Amino acid sequence: MTTFVVIMIVLLIVALYDVTQRNHAILRAFPVVGHFRYWLESVGPELRQYIVTGNDEERPFSRDERRWVYTSSKHKNNYFGFGSDNDMERTGSYLIIKHSVFPLPLANAGEPGYDATHALPCAKVMGGPRGRARAFRPASIVNISAMSFGSLSSAAVRAMNDGSRRAGCLQNTGEGGVSQHHRQGGELVWQIGTGYFGCREPDGRFSLSMLKDTVTATPTIRAIEIKLSQGAKPGVGGILPGAKVTPEIAAARGIPVGQTCISPNTHSAFGDVDSLLDFAELLADETGLPVGIKSAVGDGAFWAELGRLMASGARGVDFVTVDGGEGGTGAGPLVFTDHVALPFKQGFARVFRELAEQGVAERVVMIGSGKLGFPDTALLAMGLGCDMLNVAREAMLAVGCIQAQRCHSGHCPTGIATHNPWLVRGLVPDVKAERLANYVLTLRQELLKLARVCGAPHPALVDRDRIELLDGRLGASTIEEHFGYRPGLGLPGTEAREQLAALMGAAPGSAGRPRPR
Repeated sequence: MTTFVVIMIVLLIVALYDVTQRNHAILRAFPVVGHFRYWLESVGPELRQYIVTGNDEERPFSRDERRWVYTSSKHKNNYFGFGSDNDMERTGSYLIIKHSVFPLPLANAGEPGYDATHALPCAKVMGGPRGRARAFRPASIVNISAMSFGSLSSAAVRAMNDGSRRAGCLQNTGEGGVSQHHRQGGELVWQIGTGYFGCREPDGRFSLSMLKDTVTATPTIRAIEIKLSQGAKPGVGGILPGAKVTPEIAAARGIPVGQTCISPNTHSAFGDVDSLLDFAELLADETGLPVGIKSAVGDGAFWAELGRLMASGARGVDFVTVDGGEGGTGAGPLVFTDHVALPFKQGFARVFRELAEQGVAERVVMIGSGKLGFPDTALLAMGLGCDMLNVAREAMLAVGCIQAQRCHSGHCPTGIATHNPWLVRGLVPDVKAERLANYVLTLRQELLKLARVCGAPHPALVDRDRIELLDGRLGASTIEEHFGYRPGLGLPGTEAREQLAALMGAAPGSAGRPRPR
């Protein structure tokens, strides 16, 4: 037998193994040659000492960030050795978390009090202040952000919903409607956009009867989110070409098969803040569900008007999701992705200040979105006033995304943002669901560790003074100084802090004291 024949037999065996194994989407879609990707990744640290980029230079997520998500999702060692490679004193707005000399104790695996789920419930009851019939306290402060079936593949949606079920967190459907792939047991926030997919009349107008039918048929829907805009393309609608409108997508969206579908850039069911609140109250009254809004931050007058109209308590939304302009799961024109809408930290701070000053923020669950899927940025977001965090691209990384940045092309190599059958088959939903759950649990675990190291039983109870931002000139500022918050703005009162501490099983008095208002 010649050497050539032996090589061909070996390659055939490898190819057969690759297309039948279930753990690696790249190998299932690209047998044999896919191994080169993993080989290059394994020798990358050595090569990068001399060429290409450093560990913190890639965007939108650095190599260190991606490695942390990958290893966390696989339950592998996510530690880093030999100290930080960040230049802390020369980087503007570098985040520092100040630990306590007397931290709260941490329970390790096998010890009494250890919780393998690392439960971190929301500090507030969503819909409670407004008396919604189906108000509830979200079980996790970390949840999966809006990514619709259509922008993501069927396998990716199934993996994320099943992973959400395993992690005990919420999954936002995105504006593409509630598909069969969203019904794997994970609890949902149903997002309604300008196209009213899943609750629309044939002419594209909103249909209340169809919305109620979907809610009745889907008991896992826990809340409804009205999408005003998103960080990736604020103020821009969308076009789904007819060739992509498959029977599955058509059924989820309530549109004809094979017919191009246009999402307008504005809602037809309301046209100002006053009618928006009427619409929100209508949905809440008819379904009993908490109803909220999602928006990137641009027009400051909108938030001032929203706070003014909600201040009386007669009408209001139950949660507000603020999306940063750096958000990116939706494809959009370059100028919109780069220059329209404020980044998360500045945008959220302005919204929170406005609503808190008018006494509204304490009655609303505040949700942040925009590269918050890491322990440090997540804790900063909590310090800014977030009650919950939504993660999107980090969730994509957890189910196998390699940051190829081909989401808009239909040729995603990992089967996440494509409907190419060969590429989609590379993503095995039950394997990736476990990895998504591992990632969410690990993020909650590290947030819990950070909180206890700061002397608090829950991240929402970490004092803002524990977080400082270095300015790159050997100076530093607290959250309140950096973002213009007056002392104690929007912080939970003593009763709320004690209730949250009790939920975490902390001893009375361990929640600390609220800052003076």
